[in-house]
Amino acid sequence: MAAEEKKLLEIENLRKYFPIKGVKGPGVQAVQDVSLYIKKGETLGLVGESGCGKTTLGRTILRLYEPTGGKIVYDGQTIYDNPLDAEGKPLGKAKAVKMLPFRRKMQIIFQDPSASLDPRMTVGEIIGEAIDIHKLAANKKDRSDMIKELLAQVGLNTEHANRYPHEFSGGQQQRVGIARALAVKPEFIVCDEPISALDVSIQSQVVNMLEDMQEQMGLTYLFIAHDLSVVRHISNRIGVMYLGSLVELGESYELNRHPIHPYTKTLLSAVPVPDPALSRTRKRIILEGDVPSPMNPPSGCRFHTRCPYATEKCSQAAPIFREHEPGHWAACHLLDK
Repeated sequence: MAAEEKKLLEIENLRKYFPIKGVKGPGVQAVQDVSLYIKKGETLGLVGESGCGKTTLGRTILRLYEPTGGKIVYDGQTIYDNPLDAEGKPLGKAKAVKMLPFRRKMQIIFQDPSASLDPRMTVGEIIGEAIDIHKLAANKKDRSDMIKELLAQVGLNTEHANRYPHEFSGGQQQRVGIARALAVKPEFIVCDEPISALDVSIQSQVVNMLEDMQEQMGLTYLFIAHDLSVVRHISNRIGVMYLGSLVELGESYELNRHPIHPYTKTLLSAVPVPDPALSRTRKRIILEGDVPSPMNPPSGCRFHTRCPYATEKCSQAAPIFREHEPGHWAACHLLDK
């Protein structure tokens, strides 16, 4: 396998349920049987509406949330394995490795910078904490130089190290969050909506910075976002989630030009087009009803309650996520004919 084709991260049938006190059953089924891989050096975009499990999937991959079941393989090493049967019961004892060595390789940029930075610590202390935990600096001078270098890398002044997070604007706070993620020289970063809390001009700066850093350091991203146009710009491949399940996955260009799942078609029809003549003739697909609760998801295909093409089979059996064209995966009974 060529170097660029190497799979850095692979997940199989990953599940994450959140139990609810006083309620019997699995609880909130946030992520349900998601399988995908991310190649070294690429960006996989993950889109879907609010509450569909994108952030939970990102955090479960890093084991910030302990998975309920499934398998996570990072760079050929299994970091979690707990196979489940058809009813969701474990087939054996879960295998989980200690995450400290992997924490250096896998990092996350959180969604809201003002909530993810400790208000009692200066920026220098926030970035330096990761350097201390992994013992990356030989002495205080090295540590100070590393912090200054990281701040310069994300476009901040070196004297900013002695300031507190509340003294920065939203865009600058997000840059501090990125510097903290880069402090341990990771290989893989989960970007959990890093631009959703920022205004448009700052969004483009942050996206360009992430792209430049990927080129310089050979980083691999899982880029979670709402904005389909940003995901299209930054991603090599795009995955679409609905109510905890992955419904479609394909090359960025191919998925935008030729979506095959009804939900992806609906999402793409909602993206505005900067051409008045074209936008007048475009028909927007409007879905009926609301998103069902992940506590009690529909039987069969989770999208069948809102799908305009749903048949009886859709409510009875869950479709299998399979490859319909080279590199283009989807889970839909209509495509299996």
